Amino acid sequence: MKKTFIFLIALLAMAHTVKAQDETIVFTPQWTAQAQFAGYYVAEAMGFYREAGVEVRIEHPSATSSAMSRLHSGRCQATTLTLCQAMETVDEGTPLVNILQTSMNNAMVIVSARNQNPLTQKGARVGIWSVGFGQLAICMSAKEHLDYEWIRFAQNVNLFVSGALDATVAMSYNEYYQLMQAGVEMTDTNVYRFCDHGYNVQEDGVYMTREYYSEHKDQARRFAEASKRGWEWAVEHPDETLDIVMKYVDMNNIATNRVMQQLMLQEVLRLLVDRESKQREFRLRPDMVQEASRLMVENKMLSREVTYEELIEN
Repeated sequence: MKKTFIFLIALLAMAHTVKAQDETIVFTPQWTAQAQFAGYYVAEAMGFYREAGVEVRIEHPSATSSAMSRLHSGRCQATTLTLCQAMETVDEGTPLVNILQTSMNNAMVIVSARNQNPLTQKGARVGIWSVGFGQLAICMSAKEHLDYEWIRFAQNVNLFVSGALDATVAMSYNEYYQLMQAGVEMTDTNVYRFCDHGYNVQEDGVYMTREYYSEHKDQARRFAEASKRGWEWAVEHPDETLDIVMKYVDMNNIATNRVMQQLMLQEVLRLLVDRESKQREFRLRPDMVQEASRLMVENKMLSREVTYEELIEN
């Protein structure tokens, strides 16, 4: 009887372990720790994931292990991608599912030196990220016949500030404020905002491979709902959210400061609100998918149209 009891205890423990493993999502944002991912940090720190019955571990990418490489290899089950990145990945043969859309607006800008209009700088040397994110800028340059010479950079604005570039691509929540802190003057003339010129294509959303999602639909939905709750809490509690962000920044030894992260948080939260409905919708917009696909096919970044239906849950 004693042996049978011990055996049953062992079986129960094994079942609990299997269940815990099955419920664990390793979530890798596409970049290092910063306020861009505040809602997820809040959901973990405030216990929203635990309350939703899903175990989540946030692991950031590294110089040798990108978010997409981790997703492909199964080292993470969810990541954040811009819409253009996700469409490229689908076109390359990896079906993805968008389980939560945070960005409702495009954050990309081009900042020119010497207070010049970026649209008048044909042939200019323009900085762009070496790790992706710049598809829309390349599409715009081609459509406007600007013939930019794209200069790849890793993650900062030093090339532009040093005078080596005529202009640089930037995100309104990140490099834009780095440039301001470096003393670059921002005016209506030298800052081109994509969202104001017919290129308002959504950016960050949470994606899983369709293969993983099809086997873990309930888990994925609970993760998405808890993440959304984290973002909504961040909107209502920005000061406390900034405290949480700085803990993640410090844990990951990121070279930044509280002022920069506060500015980033304010802008990221603003981008949650759809420009037309004035609501935080947390959904992928079919019209933006169609427009992004059209632009990328025209510029041979996609071999075919990637549709809204290919990216959503079913």
